[in-house]
Amino acid sequence: MFAKRLLQKAILHSQHAVLRGSLTPEDLDLRVTVHYGIPSTASILAFDSIQRLLAIGTLDGRIKVIGGGGIEGLLMSPNQLPYKYLEFLQNEGYLASISNGNEIQVWNLDSRSIACCLQWESNITAFSIVSGSHFMYVGDENGLLSVIKFDAEDEKLLQLPYLVSATSISDVAGFPFPDVQTSPVIGVLQHSSIGNSVLIAYASGLFLLWDVSRGQVLFVGGGKDLQMNDRLDESSSEVDDNLPIDALENSLAEKEISALCWASSNGSILAVGYIDGDILFWKTLITASGSGQQGSPSSKNVVRLQLSSSEKRLPVIVLHWSGNGRAPNDCEGRLFIYGGDEIGSEEVLTVLTIEWSPGMEVLRCAGRTEIKLHGSFADMILLPSPGAAGNGPKEELFVLTNPGKLHFYDASMLSSIIDKTDSKPLISPLEFPAMIPTSEPSMTTSKLIKLPNWGSSTKISSELALMKLSSTAIQAPSAKWPLTGGVPYQLPTMKDDKVERVYLAGYQDGSVRVWDATHPLFSFICHLDAELEGIKVAGSSAPILKLDFCCATTSLAVGNECGLVRIYDLKGSADDKNLYFITESRREVHSLPQGKGPHCRAVFSLLNSPIQALQFSKGGVKLGVGYGNGRIAVLDVSSSSVLFFTEGISNSSSPIITMIWKGNFAVTHGPIRSPKHSGAKSADDCAEEPLFILTKDAKINVFDGTAGNMISPRPWHLKKESVAISMYVIESGISVSGSPDEKDNEESSQNPTTKSECNLGSGSAGSNLHESQHDSSAEETRHAEKFLDSYVLLCCEDSLRLYSVKSIIQGNNKPTRKVKQSKCCWTTTFKIKERDVGLVLLFQSGVIEIRSLPDLELLKASSLQSILMWNFKANMDKISSSSEQGQIVLANGGEVAFLSLLSKENEFSIPDSLPSLHDEVVAAAADAAFSVSSYQKNNQLPSTGILSSIVKGFKGGKKTPTVNFCTSRESYCAHLEEIFLKPPFPDSSSSALKNTEEVEELTIDDIEIDEKPPPPASTSSKDVKEERRTDRQRLFGDGDDDWKPKTRTTEEILATYKFSGDASMAAAHARNKLLERQEKLEKLSKRTEDLRNGAEDFASLANELVKTMEKRKWWHI
Repeated sequence: MFAKRLLQKAILHSQHAVLRGSLTPEDLDLRVTVHYGIPSTASILAFDSIQRLLAIGTLDGRIKVIGGGGIEGLLMSPNQLPYKYLEFLQNEGYLASISNGNEIQVWNLDSRSIACCLQWESNITAFSIVSGSHFMYVGDENGLLSVIKFDAEDEKLLQLPYLVSATSISDVAGFPFPDVQTSPVIGVLQHSSIGNSVLIAYASGLFLLWDVSRGQVLFVGGGKDLQMNDRLDESSSEVDDNLPIDALENSLAEKEISALCWASSNGSILAVGYIDGDILFWKTLITASGSGQQGSPSSKNVVRLQLSSSEKRLPVIVLHWSGNGRAPNDCEGRLFIYGGDEIGSEEVLTVLTIEWSPGMEVLRCAGRTEIKLHGSFADMILLPSPGAAGNGPKEELFVLTNPGKLHFYDASMLSSIIDKTDSKPLISPLEFPAMIPTSEPSMTTSKLIKLPNWGSSTKISSELALMKLSSTAIQAPSAKWPLTGGVPYQLPTMKDDKVERVYLAGYQDGSVRVWDATHPLFSFICHLDAELEGIKVAGSSAPILKLDFCCATTSLAVGNECGLVRIYDLKGSADDKNLYFITESRREVHSLPQGKGPHCRAVFSLLNSPIQALQFSKGGVKLGVGYGNGRIAVLDVSSSSVLFFTEGISNSSSPIITMIWKGNFAVTHGPIRSPKHSGAKSADDCAEEPLFILTKDAKINVFDGTAGNMISPRPWHLKKESVAISMYVIESGISVSGSPDEKDNEESSQNPTTKSECNLGSGSAGSNLHESQHDSSAEETRHAEKFLDSYVLLCCEDSLRLYSVKSIIQGNNKPTRKVKQSKCCWTTTFKIKERDVGLVLLFQSGVIEIRSLPDLELLKASSLQSILMWNFKANMDKISSSSEQGQIVLANGGEVAFLSLLSKENEFSIPDSLPSLHDEVVAAAADAAFSVSSYQKNNQLPSTGILSSIVKGFKGGKKTPTVNFCTSRESYCAHLEEIFLKPPFPDSSSSALKNTEEVEELTIDDIEIDEKPPPPASTSSKDVKEERRTDRQRLFGDGDDDWKPKTRTTEEILATYKFSGDASMAAAHARNKLLERQEKLEKLSKRTEDLRNGAEDFASLANELVKTMEKRKWWHI
């Protein structure tokens, strides 16, 4: 009867025009608010050993910064270019990067933005930050080594006068370097025991150790005329047969360097990799004092190593050294190599255990291990592991492979792999613990839900927060995972820790994960396994296809590929711990073990067909289920029963893709007869809710969601076949007084007796029956009018079509609005103040469009490439989701991104709630440890580095060069600045150096007005001549320029320091000083006037002399 009356109202209802949308382009700001996962284009690694942060640069201009506890940050450069260099300013909260466009960028990790940048004119071929400072070495294609400084206070990059060219070095060394005049600087290494020296390597094969403070060449290696021996010890039984041993002397032809690293902790041995696959070990012969030999070394100081005897070998791309600190005389370690093997061989990371005699007379390979990669190699980085026990090398390893895979090997894992025997099991590395996993298992669907802040939802939010606290250990990463940096956002009070938004994800293995998505740092709530405890259900491990969540009851519906529907109670009610298993023919009850947390309430196995649609009704009592074969079922969640189960609504048995519950129309003319195939009578039987059904072939049908009757006489369909994507029922702008949906929902959830009163029928009304029926009829009329004034938006692959509800019910397929498009794959709508205002469309080309509702006007167009540097991939539409508040969740590879649409919306409270990527407490502790360590080692020659003792046992430290000339970091940086502010060569005439000359500034106190008194009579004529000679030398510049500082008198020292503790004396001294300055100014003014008068007299005298000379003839002169 309800369907008949509604159809009659649709026929009689008058037409009305489509309202213009209220959304404007100014209301939109499509941006990334939260990002998790490693980009698939990851290519380079950097590590802050004090803050314990890892940075990953990509090929598309993004940088991912990863800390501990799920703390992640995404830095996006305006230029989508690959990064070729990436390095932290250790413990400073800044990250330096260089792109292929040769732009030097410094990122502020606190603000997650570019602090400053500097465009380099030539191609940068080498880069290194001077450890423990803000200075950077930059090598370019022209063979120049420059120094730039990052001014953290003003956040500026400054190019300093210090510039080293191959020609200048050749002049200083006293012999020519013909190979490096036009050769690029291919590498820059700081000497590990001499803090003021740097090794400069040129692509031509020559390298040298340069003393930056004294401007001297300490060592020269390479060249094409060197005769060398390949001396690997053949007598050792541990020598790997795969390493060829050639005892013949070979001429070192011109070799191009491709990689290099120090192969000893004290910098006495250098490992150099070449384009042809060779690896040469060079003995530098440098002592700790910085003295050494110049010129090319003899053959006894060079040893060659080859990974393969093949003539065609890969270039040596990466070299890293891990020394064994317990070995005597530092003569043992591991060399990590990528490349150098035969072309076409399996891609592996080779680890060689190297030993040599103290004089490097004999070099022995004690072992060779090949670490298999989980994809193609991208980069690797070694981390120190202070405090680890064991006799093996104390080094840890990060390996980055494509696409975006990060694996970690700690010291014990590396030792086990290198020392592995056939009896030992294979050791697997630790994978990156993704906050939101997208692979292994693969994510198949997701849903983002905003919890309402009214009624019982407040209590539910608190219950979910308690559940989150009890399950934090489930998602915690392994204790061996080395990244612990960053500081999470701290809530003002624990009462503020309420769950306002949840993110759900279904996976290939049938499991479901739930997160608290209230803040940018997500928190894990629960993990629901596919298998149910105490019962075996066929098909329970099938991939999850659909999810839906009811905020009113915290019920979660899960549908999988085998047609199973599982209903969970997330709040874990203790009232009913039974599990109901319902099929089309039977109903079973199973007892669940007592326990806290979410539990499965019911499992429905009605049909072996994929679940394509799941939708709770507004009250959460009914659940609509759409199957892949076109059949639908409506379930009563409260009683775990089936209300009705229909045959296919489309002749083609097309899959159901959308189900929408609308309205809540009260009926008081009598109780509703239970439909066929229904189970126990529900408390919601007194309500009739239209249920809109959309199939894949774009057919729409409207059902009575309670009785299962069809409201429309026949399925609505398009004239032309089309593939449907989604459907939305949009309320019009006409307001209906007295029936706000929010109020109805709130009252129904807060008053449980409301629904039961409907079961009383007409007998409970007494004498007020007629009046009650009249009011109910008027209420029904208002609801029906509002419903008929709504629109149905049909989104197909090739078009958008807007219809009125009455047109759908009547079968009229003439659209009110129509927009043609191509290859649309996913859509969603969003609201402002509970009204649908916008439509978002994602196309297979990666284009994103935002249109206003209901007029479908295009307001903004963007793309995945411009926002996220993504390309559209298959099945991306299936794992995308959104909320009504304008948040969109997209997943691609290992990345999950949350986008916000509205400019005035800030659901995640950014930037206040963002976790910090720089821990100030750790930074302060490291600085304090540095000062203490420097003080204790002031009179010693350190060998482990300037920052090696910082935070040992606290967070770990990175090996950095030791500086034995400073007692604090400030003095160290001041010493470096003193060096770099001057050109390294006195005769340098570079314009860049001239512009940086310091100008001496004078104050009025430096001006001496009174003339010096004449010397006393006892002064000898010799002293007077010496004084005059000195003045003449000062005037004409032929004197000695090495002036000593002026000796200060006792009065000057007292005037500067004696009043530091007495305010009154200091004030009196300042007053006297002002009086002295005033007298100086008066004298200066008088002398200036005298000079001006004298100048005028001299000018008049000169004029008279000119006139006189003009009158005279030239022969009179």
